[in-house]
Amino acid sequence: MHVTRRRNRVGWLAVGLLLGCAPDGSVVSGADAQPLRSTAAARPSTQVNQAVPVEASAQLDESRTTAIVRAASRVAPAVVSVNVIRTERVQARSQWESYFLPPNAQRRSAGFGSGVIVQDDGIVVTNHHVIQGADQIRVTLSDGRDLEATLIGTDASADIAVLRVRAPDLPVAPVGTTEGLMIGEWAIAIGNPLGNYVGDTQPTVTAGVVSAANRNITPSSGEEGIYLGMIQTDASINPGNSGGALVNAAGQVIGINASIISRGGGSEGLGFAIPIDRALRIVDDLLRFGEVRRAWVGVEVEPVEADAWGRTRGVRVSAVVPGSPGDRAGLQAGDHLLSANRRPLTGPLDFEGILLDLRAGDQLLVTVEGRSRAIELEAAAYPSTTAERVRVLEDIELITVTPQIRAERGLSSERGAMIAGLSDESARQTGLRLGDVIVQLNRVPIRSAEELATIFQGLTGSGRLDVYFERNRGYNRRTLLWRR
Repeated sequence: MHVTRRRNRVGWLAVGLLLGCAPDGSVVSGADAQPLRSTAAARPSTQVNQAVPVEASAQLDESRTTAIVRAASRVAPAVVSVNVIRTERVQARSQWESYFLPPNAQRRSAGFGSGVIVQDDGIVVTNHHVIQGADQIRVTLSDGRDLEATLIGTDASADIAVLRVRAPDLPVAPVGTTEGLMIGEWAIAIGNPLGNYVGDTQPTVTAGVVSAANRNITPSSGEEGIYLGMIQTDASINPGNSGGALVNAAGQVIGINASIISRGGGSEGLGFAIPIDRALRIVDDLLRFGEVRRAWVGVEVEPVEADAWGRTRGVRVSAVVPGSPGDRAGLQAGDHLLSANRRPLTGPLDFEGILLDLRAGDQLLVTVEGRSRAIELEAAAYPSTTAERVRVLEDIELITVTPQIRAERGLSSERGAMIAGLSDESARQTGLRLGDVIVQLNRVPIRSAEELATIFQGLTGSGRLDVYFERNRGYNRRTLLWRR
């Protein structure tokens, strides 16, 4: 039926052209048709009428080149496909399979996502979950070039990973900001949801609007990860779009696409992107320090009682660490916080989302119910990052557990020496990990990093060491053989 109608339209168009054509081929329009005296007399009319389709075509091209088209053309060349190869352990799905699978059986699998080139020296931003566990990472540019990528670092808390590729003439995406983001403004998602399932390497462009800002997304049953302070959009984001760009109408990247809420696995108009301001701060930290340096205020909060409709307003301060920025600013347990940095608080995740974007030295302005003036405090570096380090056995760094560090890390132990630095070789030989707190060596309680270092320096000969340590709020013992 559809084909028939198209054919009918073409047929009527042909008749119209025949009715409007003179024997010599010149065009004569409807009511203006006059008897032709000569071919020469008809030519001026032909030239005038031929100019109209050219003008109409130019107007059509101009109308087609919308803000979305211009924005996509600016950013799309810098959106890449991120391809990974992982080695995974194979689990038997039945007792029958267990007879045939060898112990510690492994298999290699491939995955893909998207990324955005944000610096001309080859810095690519993508999601942590795109490259998690990857043995090999390859980036494919929109012009078809395949480049091996080096992992600079990741931040699982924000789901951001930073890669580097080396190549001349790399396209770079213009980046914007989420400051002043307007609900309802255009939002364009650019990524590679089809991966290697299509023959070309051009990214896919979908359009929608900014549906909301500062959304907190909690995982459903069986899933992991919490997303804080996200941009919500109804632009179609599908599996494979992860790590791609969310772009405004000016052709600037305003977010890194990360997740969707879906009942069937496909896009349902509920997509979420990490604000570009947060992503770029993580890039800067990883390039400068090799780690993400967030700020600490020493304040823990809890939800307040909901009203009859199940809604909450504000959060309650559950604890304030002595000597912390919150303590110096005069906050106390039981205070009811209504907003932070001029953003209303409806639950603890709102407060955590604001802290996620703070750096040491940033100001945090909180309004407290019952107080006439807002309280301003200055965020500080985490105590564990500024604590004095003591080195033992050449490649192990220790710090002394203090009340501030205990609160920061949620430790059960009031005293001990926490491992703040550890080589891969020492971790393999000792079985210890970063963050472990050594509380006892043989029968000697450990009260500080210096005390443990002194004991190690005094060891001679050979023997056994029973190391007692806290890990994940539980206590463990490991026996090490010592020889010196």
